[in-house]
Amino acid sequence: MATNAPRAAHVRHPRNFFIDGGWAEPSAATTIDVVDSATEEVFLTVAEAQAPDIDRAVAAARRAFDEGLWPRMTPAERGAYLNRIADAWDTRGETLADTWSSESGVLRSMSIHSAKGVAGVFRYYAGLGDTFAWEEKHTSNTGLPALLVREPVGVVAAIIPWNAPHSLMAYKVAAALIAGCTVIVKASPEAPSSPYFLAEICEEVGLPAGVVNVLTADRDVSELLVRDARVDKVSFTGSTAAGRRIASICGERIARVTLELGGKSPAVILDDYDIGKAAATIARIAPAMTGQICSSLTRIIVGEKRHDDLVDALATAFSGITIGDPYDAASQMGPLAMARQRDRVESLIGQARSEGTRLAVGGGRPAHLNRGYYIEPTIFANVDNNSTIAREEIFGPVLSVIPARDEEEAIAIANDTIYGLNSSVFTDDPERAYAVGRRLRAGTMGHNGFKNDFGIAFGGFKQSGIGREGGVEGLHPYLEAKTMIFEQAPEAAR
Repeated sequence: MATNAPRAAHVRHPRNFFIDGGWAEPSAATTIDVVDSATEEVFLTVAEAQAPDIDRAVAAARRAFDEGLWPRMTPAERGAYLNRIADAWDTRGETLADTWSSESGVLRSMSIHSAKGVAGVFRYYAGLGDTFAWEEKHTSNTGLPALLVREPVGVVAAIIPWNAPHSLMAYKVAAALIAGCTVIVKASPEAPSSPYFLAEICEEVGLPAGVVNVLTADRDVSELLVRDARVDKVSFTGSTAAGRRIASICGERIARVTLELGGKSPAVILDDYDIGKAAATIARIAPAMTGQICSSLTRIIVGEKRHDDLVDALATAFSGITIGDPYDAASQMGPLAMARQRDRVESLIGQARSEGTRLAVGGGRPAHLNRGYYIEPTIFANVDNNSTIAREEIFGPVLSVIPARDEEEAIAIANDTIYGLNSSVFTDDPERAYAVGRRLRAGTMGHNGFKNDFGIAFGGFKQSGIGREGGVEGLHPYLEAKTMIFEQAPEAAR
């Protein structure tokens, strides 16, 4: 049952852009309506950037990098600003939770913890200001004193997705800032609130003008940002199709690029693991964010003799999931984020059925919800790994259970995909988990469940992306390494 909880946007300056340290008037009167995914009602309207707005934001970031103090501060000085940004995020728990639940359909019980996570990211990178090896002493191959120094890559375009905009924005922006870069944050039209909150915070803490700039634009105008020669690096999270386009544009001008793209991640259930435990674990994680997670475990690979037992256990568990308003404490899964996303999920479900794949449970809209972008958690059984439902990223709560003759075929099926973002191995034997996990072509392997850790590193093999986000690995893409060789050692090289 839907609740009457207030849907609040909390954004102070929705009809402006944050450019060069202040709230700029847009160049045109065009706007974007942001729709609540549970009510299908507009709850926020923001300005839509056009070409002149992109130009102003890039110019401000370029000027702040080329002429401003930010890249010439010490990392520790920059870290002090990041800590102040973190403190300000700590005060925005309720506001961020409201907007994330309304924009993306995430359960309020999950979203309420989001501000703490964002603050933690900024504090982590602030700490690297003191501990990271910004300069390393070396001796050249001719015996001369040398340094390997790491300097900011320059102006960064951070293009943010709609599913978890606050956290993905934080990993990009915090790493870029501690490196000494300046940033243009391009918010998603479907979920612009958290980038606006970041802009408000940058103003509150007195971040130097032009170091962070924030605007919202649709795809065509966003491409101007990617093409702009004044932008040294693009950091993008989104679909593989869009990532291919961005990579091709950056390749034309040899711009630096980090891409965190799609996935079709496998969970390999080995023969020693209890089917009931596996089903319970998968059913617990599948509804998270209504499956709108790029690293979701959506291909469940199991021995053919145990296939039917796993499908039955999953179907029973999925049938018990409570679908409802994300503000309702009883809900275990909320809606998809938008109408076009539900249309895509329904289209792929329909295509799977037309190809003859057996629907085990779900596949439709919940009968008790007459508004909101809801879809039932869905399982397909006896799925051929070459079928559409097993190849296409769905970005919804739809799982494919794929039978395998033995462990070798299970590994082969797991790797038979253009993606390589996440994976899992279910086994009671940690040595088997390690051995199989090392053979899976994916950026992360979790033992007995869905496990990611941005604090270590996150990213994908193959067409799931380029580079890593989070941890020290996530800092390197925002830095250029410079080798300095001296006839006589300066103080820094002694």
